[in-house]
Amino acid sequence: MAAASTSPAKSLRRALIPLALAQFICSFAGSNMTVMINDISKDLNTTVEGVQLAITLFLLVMAALMIPGGKLTEKYGRKRLFILGLLVYGAGALLSAVSPGLGVLILGNSVLEGIGTALLIPPVYILTTLLFPDLVSRARAFGAISAMGGIGAAAGPLIGGFITSALSWRAAFIFQVLVIALIIVLARRVPEPLPADPAQPFDIVGAVLSALGLLLVVMGILAADNNLWLMAALLVAGILVLAGFFVWVRSRERAGREALLPTRLFHNRMSNLGLITQHTQWLLLMGVSFVVSAYLQVVRGYNAIETGVIFTATTVGLLLSSLAAERFAKRRAQRTLILVGFCVCFGGVAVLLPMVSISDSGWAFVPGLFLIGFGLGGMLTPSVNIVQSAFPEDLQGEISGLSRSVSNLGSSLGGAIAGTILVAGITTTPERGYALAMVVLAVITLAGMLAAARLPATARPPTEAVSPG
Repeated sequence: MAAASTSPAKSLRRALIPLALAQFICSFAGSNMTVMINDISKDLNTTVEGVQLAITLFLLVMAALMIPGGKLTEKYGRKRLFILGLLVYGAGALLSAVSPGLGVLILGNSVLEGIGTALLIPPVYILTTLLFPDLVSRARAFGAISAMGGIGAAAGPLIGGFITSALSWRAAFIFQVLVIALIIVLARRVPEPLPADPAQPFDIVGAVLSALGLLLVVMGILAADNNLWLMAALLVAGILVLAGFFVWVRSRERAGREALLPTRLFHNRMSNLGLITQHTQWLLLMGVSFVVSAYLQVVRGYNAIETGVIFTATTVGLLLSSLAAERFAKRRAQRTLILVGFCVCFGGVAVLLPMVSISDSGWAFVPGLFLIGFGLGGMLTPSVNIVQSAFPEDLQGEISGLSRSVSNLGSSLGGAIAGTILVAGITTTPERGYALAMVVLAVITLAGMLAAARLPATARPPTEAVSPG
């Protein structure tokens, strides 16, 4: 009797492994290239700006297509979209590994891997919601997935740096292909909890408008160091397109037709604040990763493995706080965990700010990076729980897509904003460019702290025994 009762639980835990690994490899892909800047730019005869563009476009394609990806799961099936996304991602990683120039690298890494991620990540969160119906096991599953995402992003520089120094930056993409192949094999254990609905309508116009609007906004930020007029034009165009998207969505809802993104998702104050904290967390992580990695490599002359080893501090900090997160969650409200996390991250940015003028050693960056990792590890899961638990199961597809889109948009903007400031400064006064980028990240961290402070004081995990990791 006991064996029969534990069998489904073991089966679900096995199903969770490929889902968590998928989040790990996608987060890894978003950060590991930051330590390959010099190697890629020299090998492909391009510039730091070119590599920054490839990194940012990858994150942007993810963000722009995540909401449509979430809707497509209903039409074609969650597991089917998950496998398809893995295949597209793997093809992109393989193409990136053999790319002869920046254009092919952008096609493989930024476009195909970005599309693959947008197809596979929404099913990860939707399948988790459907496969773990009770709140305790669901919160723990989300905790495991969020922790793997954070570890992938934090450990990306170390793993990527080691592979690049030992073999080649191209081998880092082969590593991704091998992990994807393993996930595809393990994904056979993942059940499909609900049948696909081929008759489900899909809002193509809404998908195009949302993707185009986000693309224009981020491209406008990237244009800031070259042409302010072009930047302004792109930003205005992007805002207008996004406004048109919401007008379009409202018109479809009033006509009783299926919209890409139900506007009622934005009527929940707690969820809105949770989305802001998610956005800020990933913006901070990617912004700091790009700024410190680029500065150490381009200005200080560190190689990929040296840079990656320094970033181990972020990974260690994130792991420690993730391991302690279960104890924290039993005793403290989610609002408290997120607020304290932002305070610790702000302290980390404050420590990093003067490092370029205080010390010539790269190890001086370790304390600040550790604090940022520790702060993030304690608040990634509470932010996800707050957003996902704010809506019933019939809206989990939409909120999962929106949540992942907001997080990946944060990653994209982190690389675009901080990277643009730093790259402009490297060509003139590197220390000033680094300091300005860090000040901007500090202000953004304060904005996240303010959003966390406005969360309801009683916002707690679904149960007192929730384990975020």
